[in-house]
Amino acid sequence: MMELGIRGTQSVEVEDSNLACTVGSGDLPVFATPAMIALIEKTASESVIPYLEMGTSTVGTHLDIAHSSATPLGMTVVCETELIEIDRRRLVFKVRVYDKAGDVGSGTHERFIVDARKFMDKAGLKLS
Repeated sequence: MMELGIRGTQSVEVEDSNLACTVGSGDLPVFATPAMIALIEKTASESVIPYLEMGTSTVGTHLDIAHSSATPLGMTVVCETELIEIDRRRLVFKVRVYDKAGDVGSGTHERFIVDARKFMDKAGLKLS
């Protein structure tokens, strides 16, 4: 059963593939904001998988995130999420991202529980 307080933790090493200068979000060799967003979504999404009904998934719908500090190549970035609100199918997570020197980012992330098949069918209609 989905309940408030569900937590997730994921970490990633800053490497060439997730640098701002590689992904195109800037020209400096630091952890990219889009890479941080992907880490946040992965952490939140995976934290609730054990609580979902068969055939459902979650999709990210909103982020309110500050990227407050740069992380250089070679350091590890950690993301922690906590489910702080459940409104029917809407899930809201508090997010904290940090490295060994301190906070890197924080904010909230919203996801919706969807019927995976219906969601993909609707997305596929765009091809028609």
